[in-house]
Amino acid sequence: MQILRTILTILFVIDCIALTVVVLMQEGKSQGLGAIAGAADTYWGKNKGRSMEGGLVKATTIMGVLFFVLAVVLNLNF
Repeated sequence: MQILRTILTILFVIDCIALTVVVLMQEGKSQGLGAIAGAADTYWGKNKGRSMEGGLVKATTIMGVLFFVLAVVLNLNF
C-alpha cells in the first residue's frame, strides 16, 4: 500500500504544478462592464472549444477534478 500512496502523491504533485501552469497561461476575463454585452458572443462562439483558450479551460476543469479526487484519496487512512 505504501507504493500506491507514493505513486498517488507523485501524481498529485505533478497535477498541482500542471494546474498552476495552465491557470497562469489563461487570459484574464475581467473586461469590466463591456463583458456584459459583447464578450458573451466570443465566449460562447462555436469555435471556442477548438481554440487554445478553449483547450486551456477544458484542461483546467479536468486537472481540477483530478486534484480534488487525489486530495480526497490521499487523505483517507488506508
